[in-house]
Amino acid sequence: MDAFINLLTDFAIPTVVVAAIFVAILLFVLPREVRTIFKRELSSYFTSPIAYVLFVVFLGISNTLSFFFTGVLEGGEADLFLPYFQYLPWYLVLIAPAVGMRLWSEEQRLGTMELLLTMPVAPWQAILGKYLAAAVVLFGMLVLSFPIVWTINYLGDPDNGVIMAGFVASFLVALCFLAVTSVISAMTRSQMVALLVSVAACMMLWLSGLPHVSELLMSLKGGWLIFWPILKLVNILGVMPHFTELAKGVLGLRDIVFFVTFIAFCLFATSVVIRLKRA
Repeated sequence: MDAFINLLTDFAIPTVVVAAIFVAILLFVLPREVRTIFKRELSSYFTSPIAYVLFVVFLGISNTLSFFFTGVLEGGEADLFLPYFQYLPWYLVLIAPAVGMRLWSEEQRLGTMELLLTMPVAPWQAILGKYLAAAVVLFGMLVLSFPIVWTINYLGDPDNGVIMAGFVASFLVALCFLAVTSVISAMTRSQMVALLVSVAACMMLWLSGLPHVSELLMSLKGGWLIFWPILKLVNILGVMPHFTELAKGVLGLRDIVFFVTFIAFCLFATSVVIRLKRA
């Protein structure tokens, strides 16, 4: 009973509050054009098997692997970072591009992109509407991961604030991967190409934050120094250090600014690609 109460107060209520805030923003703040695109895109996910398949795959991979292979039940500690959250971005490297691969490639394949852009809708409104719809799908996946939270509360007395921070950090990483996929999806009409290239880009974005990359930068000598600016940029764009800090409950303004700036830049890059295609 205590585990259920903890789950209700620490996760269910905050999740409902966040969802209510999002709905309020969607209904009263965002332009009508954004709302129209958002509803159209969100319904397209659930009128086809795409969303349902991705939900099953994500929940099956994340919860099953955590319960049976990462030792979450045998660790002896009421903590989810090591057995769950440190692996979650690896699943999102595949899932987020799978959710976002159709954002623009499907419009190009069907020939409806020109029709969409000739409507009284600004490119940024279409981009934001589509992006928010895909973000809601990812949000739903993370919300449905509650069984593992209930289990850890049932078995022990975890710091639910840190666990919530882990989910927030994971969602921000998912949004970054989705933003990257949006750019790549705008470049091609093939969903499969968008998926494969996005997975590779997200993998590089995740791995570039490894400490080994920083060590490599410090060890460069001679002619290899010519690659230092590129490697340094890649290292700066790595999301792993920012995710790790937030997932451990360290709420740093620097990390929040990184995620917001990165997502905004990718959405801006998407608009540039669309404008070039439009021209």
